[in-house]
Amino acid sequence: MGEFKDKIKGHADTVVGEIKRNVGKATSNTSLEAEGEAQKLKGTAEKAKGAIKGTINKV
Repeated sequence: MGEFKDKIKGHADTVVGEIKRNVGKATSNTSLEAEGEAQKLKGTAEKAKGAIKGTINKV
């Protein structure tokens, strides 16, 4: 069950990170752009963690 939680949280972080990155880019706010990129990467890692948990639980 934890894998779904990780995947959902990862997806949310990816989406919010993309929004922050785009807003930062549009407003020339490099700090916000970098923060958004970092959040996107965190989301990608969380989704991968969820996928791994799901695979392990199936074995």
